[in-house]
Amino acid sequence: MGQDQTEKSVEIDNESEDVPIKRRGIKTFVLRQGRMTENEKRAYDELRQVYCIPFEHRMLNFTEIFNNTNPVTMEVGFGMGHATVEIAKANPEMNYLGSEVHVPGVGRLLSEIKKNQLKNLYILNHDALEVLDVMIPDNSIFGFHIFFPDPWPKKKHHKRRLIQRPHTDILARKLSPGGYIYFATDWEEYAQSALEELSLTEGLHNKYEGYAPHQEWRPRTKFERKGIEAGREIRELFFVKR
Repeated sequence: MGQDQTEKSVEIDNESEDVPIKRRGIKTFVLRQGRMTENEKRAYDELRQVYCIPFEHRMLNFTEIFNNTNPVTMEVGFGMGHATVEIAKANPEMNYLGSEVHVPGVGRLLSEIKKNQLKNLYILNHDALEVLDVMIPDNSIFGFHIFFPDPWPKKKHHKRRLIQRPHTDILARKLSPGGYIYFATDWEEYAQSALEELSLTEGLHNKYEGYAPHQEWRPRTKFERKGIEAGREIRELFFVKR
């Protein structure tokens, strides 16, 4: 995100740079030192108790959280939350959960939730795979949004990628029948690998022949536009649970 010239940056030390959080199995992310604007830090300090769901070893009750029975979509790794807030604003009849481990993005999205007075968006500031393991009921999620996750381009790091089995098996299990996984990346080799992994995941089928067309309801982010301008092709996948 472009930093406002009038705001100072605040260092946030997540204990150790480039060291993954300890959880079962191989980690799909690392926590690095982050820089927060004053606005992001203020929003994080003041609003996380309101809009962040604490990580606990219990299954979530979405009806209690959202005060309705509308379908729930979960975005895994929302970054700075640009697409997240736009989608939630455009679809007030839907409920959204956003998971993200990096604090600056959480702070920014918290600010946007308050600014737009959104009642249909909450945040999980925790490892999404661990959240899925212990907090998300099976057959409960209408859709998963996974936009531009870390491609882990080095071959020795491919084991850290999110979109591969057994992670995709977990996603499929959490989806309700007819629910979907929507994935986008600008890394060609990752797109090819994800297509194969999702195609081999039991219970899922590809809605399209190969890659999906751009879903017009997904706003293009600043990061994505820069990639397109640089000549990188955006590839998207859309798989549905049988």
